[in-house]
Amino acid sequence: MKLLVLGATGPTGRHVVDLALRSGDSVTTLVRNPAALGDVADKVTVATGDATSHHDVLAGAAGHDAIVSALGRGNSVLADGLFTRSSAAVIGAAKEAGVSRLVWLSSFGVGRTFDEASVAQKAIYRTLLRSIYADKEIADDRVRSSGLDWTVVYPTRLTHGPAKGAYSAGDRLPMKGNPTISRADVAAFMCQAVRGSEWIHRSPVITD
Repeated sequence: MKLLVLGATGPTGRHVVDLALRSGDSVTTLVRNPAALGDVADKVTVATGDATSHHDVLAGAAGHDAIVSALGRGNSVLADGLFTRSSAAVIGAAKEAGVSRLVWLSSFGVGRTFDEASVAQKAIYRTLLRSIYADKEIADDRVRSSGLDWTVVYPTRLTHGPAKGAYSAGDRLPMKGNPTISRADVAAFMCQAVRGSEWIHRSPVITD
């Protein structure tokens, strides 16, 4: 496949890039700072730009089969409204470029998944993550109403641990405590989802 990966220099996005390359995919990364790609830079097509820019996403998406977004806030000074702004740019650019498939990374606790959260999770979502989750909810709703062949992925708390290769994925999953999943496993799920039709127009929750 020809994939445009957004958030490629982030911890989850880098796993997506590595796995896609390992599978033989042709990968384009849209990044603000190409140097942050490190040793993978010579293995991908590098498009310099911003995921909140329609123009930049369009330039990167042209000729591709799918877009995989693993965008995260990180320490970016452009973090405010990142997901709202990037969703608008990505949806518009995808339609203009004729790219129908979009796999979009969100977070468990956003939108309707909040109702499925444990007491411990809800306490965190209502306080520390309230602002970013409000931004993500707007973006997720926009993706779902986009008319694209979307999948919105809801992982529980992300870790930097190794891939286990065994996790639960479903439209609704019962939660206890504050469960986790490694970024490596999330990337593996996203790379699997983009290749098939099982998760199109679905919002899977994934956790260990």
